[in-house]
Amino acid sequence: MSEFTPDEQRGQVPDDASELFENPGTDGVGTSPEVRVSELEQLVGERTADLQRLQAEYVNYKKRVDRDRQVSRQSGVEQVVTELLPVLDSIAMADQHGELSGGFKLVADELAKIAAKHGLHAFGAVGDPFDPHLHEALMQVPLPGATEHCVSQVMQQGFTMHDRVLRPARVAVSDPDPAAAAAEPTENQY
Repeated sequence: MSEFTPDEQRGQVPDDASELFENPGTDGVGTSPEVRVSELEQLVGERTADLQRLQAEYVNYKKRVDRDRQVSRQSGVEQVVTELLPVLDSIAMADQHGELSGGFKLVADELAKIAAKHGLHAFGAVGDPFDPHLHEALMQVPLPGATEHCVSQVMQQGFTMHDRVLRPARVAVSDPDPAAAAAEPTENQY
């Protein structure tokens, strides 16, 4: 039978710290109080380091969960908005043809406000420089006086949401005019 109490067998610290020094021979023969204090300080340091590591892991876990939750939410919003793009296209066409009026105009305006609130922005206008990351070129047309590839006609607007392209703009691209490019001075000329 062991001479330790059940609490001491489980490694629990007694209420009174003086009890630790009354039995110096329990964990080693002739252990001095100074050695025991240094062992306890080392043990406290190890436990403190373990606790700090666990707390850092928890903080990182919480940040990761919050970030994943935000990404998941944003992905859901983008999916719904992407499915609404044909509706926005139809509203834009009705507005271009003057068929957007009355109560339908109020609904369209409210839908545009909600889309803007969620960060949806339309892009693609005649004269914009052509960017293959933003524009889908459907045809190429020579344009007199053009000095660079630019949008000459917009077939369908593109949309971005929070700097992410949901749909590229479908456009006609103008070819640079060789006569205009030759007339433009280059940087190396004085």
